[in-house]
Formats: sequence, structure tokens, C-alpha cells
Amino acid sequence: MILTVTLNMALDVTYEVPAVDWDGVNRVGAVHRRAGGKGVNVARVLAALGHEVLVTGLVGGPTGRAIEEDLESAGLRGELCGIAGDSRTTLAICETGGPSPDATPAPYPPSRQGTPAQHERVGSRRTALFNEPGPQVTAAELAGFVRRYTSLASDADVVVISGSLPRGVPADFYATLAGIPGAPVIVDADGEPLRHAPKGRPAVVKPNAEELARAFPGGQGAEELRSQGAEAVVVSMGADGLLAVTGEGTFRARMPYTVEGNPTGAGDALVAGLAMDLAQSWPDRLRRAAALGAAAVAAPVAGEFDRDVYAAIHPQIVIT
Repeated sequence: MILTVTLNMALDVTYEVPAVDWDGVNRVGAVHRRAGGKGVNVARVLAALGHEVLVTGLVGGPTGRAIEEDLESAGLRGELCGIAGDSRTTLAICETGGPSPDATPAPYPPSRQGTPAQHERVGSRRTALFNEPGPQVTAAELAGFVRRYTSLASDADVVVISGSLPRGVPADFYATLAGIPGAPVIVDADGEPLRHAPKGRPAVVKPNAEELARAFPGGQGAEELRSQGAEAVVVSMGADGLLAVTGEGTFRARMPYTVEGNPTGAGDALVAGLAMDLAQSWPDRLRRAAALGAAAVAAPVAGEFDRDVYAAIHPQIVIT
């Protein structure tokens, strides 16, 4: 069983529009509302691929109830901890480049070309993300979560800890969780949580290139994370593929071509690929992870991926 941890769960709202007029009225072509947060997106991809997955994290208030209802309707098993504060909402505005919503809508056309682009601009399409900070979490609520997590992690094969921290959670909390005895841990974080993560000796730390540069502006960030305790560091680099610095050597995954679409959730699909089988060789894991990232770009919302894109691009990824 793969356990995914999302402390700052969200109700993700995605607006698809032909183009954004920041000075006028925008008519939305399609709206998607679903439970989100990075760990939830990882769980959706894993479940779609047939893996047993369990979702845990913090939820509260009316938004938290909507998140729980959506997880249940999606068939995702959850062991969530309730808090007093209301869970957050995130908004993604995705330019589809299609006709106006006043015209007859066409189905979303997934590209058949792919790169796991994880930046807000992909080809001629743009996606703007608006992320609320999340609720305030008390010390008692956090202690209750640690007790729940300790029990769940002892039964897991792999743990994925990812996303932002809600207010009131210390910056080194991911390191604390990773250091609790149990399954191997993958951490996908930004900022101070990324800098602290190696102290828990996780199996993998997965930043993207921008996150790594912000955390370690002097360069050599991947080596620094490993020297501080991470067993391996996988860096996603958008159209340039992946870089993995591991105890077995340094590997590079190069993409054969570029995909256009919505990059939101591409990094989460990539993490799902890393979590599926830690016993596999690094070339196999990186090829699968990069292919899932590309396939997620071709899907309209986070937590989904285009199976045709995945099947097409997977054998063409070059590992050196």
C-alpha cells in the first residue's frame, strides 16, 4: 500500500477559458471542482494505475467536507484528521486557446506530443495558479495527526509526503514525519520544508529546478540535499527532463518532444511514477516517472493523465 500525505488539502477549481482578458469579463468554457493538494493528485494517478493507495492529511470546515465527499465519490480511501479551520480552495485558470465559450464547445484535445513540463507556461497555452495559504493548525491537532500517521506509515510500503504546509505547522515537519520508523519516504516540497527534509533521511527528495534554485541559490543543491541525509534527489526540469542524483550514480532522462496542455499536477504524476516500485532500477523508474509527467500535461485537470500519451512517449525517453 502507498500512503500519500497532504497536510494542506484543497478543493481544486479549474477554469478553462480560450484566453484571459485581465481588464474585462471572461466567460468560462468548463469548470472542474475536485479534492486536491499534491498528495491527493499522486493518489489519483496511482489508483488509476491499479495500485492500492491510502490518503491522509488534515481537513476542516465546509471546504473540508466537500474534499471528503469528492474523495469518497472518486473511490479513494482516506484516513483524514479533522481540524477546526476551514480547508483551502485553489484556483487554476487554464487558457485552452480554443474558440469562445459562446461558440459550440469542442472536446478537450489532448496533445500526442509530450514533455513533463511543470512550469506555468507550456507552448502557446498558459495556466495561472491562485493558491490560498490554508487553515491555522493548532499544536494539539498536529500531535493528533502524528499519532495517526505513525500508525498508518507502519503498514505502508511507500510514503509520499508532498505539498505546502498550512499555517501553524513548523517548517521541519516533513523531516519529522520522514524520520518516524516505517516505510521509505518520498518528499516533494518547496522552500524551508525542502531545506529541512533531508534531516529525516528520506529515500527520495523531489524538487523541481526552480524550487531547488530558490532553496540553494549557490548551485549544487542536489548534492547538498544528499550530503544532509537524502538517499536520492530527483530534479524535474520541465522540457529538459529529469536529473537524478543517487547513491548509484547520476542519471538524466531526456524527453523526445514537447507537449502542450495544463501543467498543473504534472509533478505529482511524476512522483507517482517514482513511488510505484522502489526496487526497480533508476533508469526504469525515471523513464516511467517522466512519461507520466508528460501524460499529465495532456490531461485537463490535475490528478489525471492521458494513457495514449503515456504509452507513446515512454519508450522514446532516453536515459543516460
